[in-house]
Amino acid sequence: MVRVASVMQGASAIVPPLTRVDAPAGGLASPAPRAPDDFTLLDERDTWLEFSRPLGDTQASGGAATAQPVGPGRWESTVVFEGMHCAACAGTIEQALRATPGVLEADVSAASHRGRIVWDEQGTRPSAWMRAVQRTGYRPLPAHDAFASARRQAETRKMLWRLGVAGVCMMQVMMYAAPTYFAAPGDIAPDLVNLLRWAQWVLSLPVVLFSCRPFFANALRDLRQRSISMDLPVALGMGISFVVSSLGTFEPGGLFGREVYFDSLTMFVFFLLTGRWLELRMRDRTAGALEALMHRLPESVQRLSASGEWERVVTRRVRVGDVLLVLPGEAFPADGVVLHGHTSVDEALLTGESTPVARRDGDQVIAGSHNLAAPVEVKVLRIGGDTRYAQIVSLMEQASVSKPQLAQLADRMAKPFLVLVLVAAAVACAYWWPSDPGHALMIAVAILVVTCPCALSLATPAAMLASAGALARNGVLVRRLQGLETLAEVDTLVFDKTGTLTRDAFVLKDIRVREGAAQTEVMVLAAQLAKGSLHPVSRALVRSAEAQIDLGGAPIAIPVRDVTEVAGQGVRASAELAGAWQGVRLGSSAVCDVGQDTPVRDAAAAAEGPVSHLSDSRGWLATFVFHEDLREDALATVQALEADGVRVQLLSGDSPAAAQALGAMAGIAQVRGACTPDDKLALMQAEQRAGHTVAMVGDGLNDGPVLAGAHVSFAFGRAVPLARAQSDFVVLGERLAAIADTRLTSRKTMRIVRQNLAWAAAYNAVGVPMAMVGWMPPWAAGLGMALSSLLVVGNALRLARRDIGTTGAA
Repeated sequence: MVRVASVMQGASAIVPPLTRVDAPAGGLASPAPRAPDDFTLLDERDTWLEFSRPLGDTQASGGAATAQPVGPGRWESTVVFEGMHCAACAGTIEQALRATPGVLEADVSAASHRGRIVWDEQGTRPSAWMRAVQRTGYRPLPAHDAFASARRQAETRKMLWRLGVAGVCMMQVMMYAAPTYFAAPGDIAPDLVNLLRWAQWVLSLPVVLFSCRPFFANALRDLRQRSISMDLPVALGMGISFVVSSLGTFEPGGLFGREVYFDSLTMFVFFLLTGRWLELRMRDRTAGALEALMHRLPESVQRLSASGEWERVVTRRVRVGDVLLVLPGEAFPADGVVLHGHTSVDEALLTGESTPVARRDGDQVIAGSHNLAAPVEVKVLRIGGDTRYAQIVSLMEQASVSKPQLAQLADRMAKPFLVLVLVAAAVACAYWWPSDPGHALMIAVAILVVTCPCALSLATPAAMLASAGALARNGVLVRRLQGLETLAEVDTLVFDKTGTLTRDAFVLKDIRVREGAAQTEVMVLAAQLAKGSLHPVSRALVRSAEAQIDLGGAPIAIPVRDVTEVAGQGVRASAELAGAWQGVRLGSSAVCDVGQDTPVRDAAAAAEGPVSHLSDSRGWLATFVFHEDLREDALATVQALEADGVRVQLLSGDSPAAAQALGAMAGIAQVRGACTPDDKLALMQAEQRAGHTVAMVGDGLNDGPVLAGAHVSFAFGRAVPLARAQSDFVVLGERLAAIADTRLTSRKTMRIVRQNLAWAAAYNAVGVPMAMVGWMPPWAAGLGMALSSLLVVGNALRLARRDIGTTGAA
């Protein structure tokens, strides 16, 4: 075994040089992406596993409260689409996907340019539905595609080139157009006026042929697909402006020779490209948390070979049981346990805790966290979709493609709105044509350009994605964007106690056993029953038993079979005791059928935390008394929620006395103990029938029904199985204050959404009539269109600040 000390002395020597592609002279090498239509490689299971996950027996669809049955062979894939610009684009892609045999569901977000596709491998393969999307003119890419970042950078550089050409040509065209603005009729000779027009025409050619190319290409795609998107009216406006101005240049005495509009054309092309480039930068910033998470795993890692040497392998080849060497500055590629070494680890993006944590021999590390201080050897425990990192990314991907109700409404309005724009432009042109055909066409151009469905379709998702990114950086994952909309209306919040208001770990304080029973055997039996349960009390019991067994010598083997867990109440099983199989039970007094015997009564009276009992065929066998700590910020969180107008309640499965005592410590007046999961669900439904909007905060272990039935829900605690969580929000860290912060963030988010929707509606209500009466030239229409989208996205970016949920107004 190579030790860490030797590694530290020669770390640089054990890293083999990475293979690179030779770059051409004068440039850097970059990986060559696949051919655009080469999707057949994605049909291999190992390949589609990189951007897909198998669905279980049920799949949550549209919220935690509904579930649709799915069969084997069903997959959920996350895909990025290039070439999208508005909600109409998203609708076109969704139609193409849903029309593909074997595709069961398709949801595409106009804000994040990502899509969620549910498909059946018995009826289709990724190449089939990806080709269906490509035929519509959009480019689908796997969400985890290795070359996505390089392609995005190349596209950004090309957009900057188009913007630069448009800007330079615009300034030159304005220079040649300026004399006609200031000169009186007759001051400039007609030949000189024609020469200035020809100069403007020549300078406009690069703008039309290069800078405008994406708009024309997208418009042709829409015409071929018999669909409509924002680029169709824009391309019509550009084309009409250039054709009318060219006719005026070629035939100054003709129908359109009175005036040319090259200055307006180049100006609004420049404004539109500027707006689109800035919008792209802003959108990338709002999705920063998801991108940062998705690309945290290293591409390669050092693995200990059978010969005892370190070899560098790609992360995909890592398997459970491998021993890896993780150097300072590298990310852990899998969940594992430290074998040798002592370091500090940054888990901020995965837990919400910004302070580095110490990790030494025997401590566990999680995939995606960063090694900060020293090399460590790690044994791999979980890889791929089983890691906490993969579950977090899956939840964030679900949020990035989910559509709130307001966004769905805007998407449905997008295409009808664009049709109305085309009709309005045609009507206005027909009205003004008799007086001045050239002016009539420019009024139609202004109408086509000034309208901006982008502002309307981005108003809601841009704000919610920015908010979700900020919450993720603070340790709260948004599973459904719709949850933000609902949380802002919540007036009642219900806490579970164990693992939520209290810490997610208990300490065994006292044991009472039946006379004649051996404490060591009792602990072994209890641990055998508890080890299959995820309940915090069960985990604490297992830890305590392991510690006592280690102190007491060799463990005692007690066979156990037919273990059945009663959610939130305990465990039933059969155990071989005294040479015979008999029924045993662990958990609440109801499950164990324990009466008020003196040892039981005394233990319950002295308990400050939960109490668990153990019984066999003879009745009561033992009682375990645990100590639990209220979270440090519980009282402050409850006070903050009540100050915000939220009624706070506590429902617990523990005894009424224990629940009341802890509720008093947390400042909660409405407390109910001895609640089963069904009791909690019934009490919450009673609140809902009374007209209250209810949020539920639970540990995600035995609160599945009540979390799913609440209007909005939080799963709290590090031990939550994230991929199966029934909640709208998942709190990764230990801060209970994250609940109040998220509520505050949701209210700020909805305020931003209302501002965005009001602006988009007001802008179109004012801009379209102004363009129709001829008060808005095309260049001003282009400026207004760009600014409307920028204002919506920029306003949403105020929600992307790290401290958005904790300080100040948005």
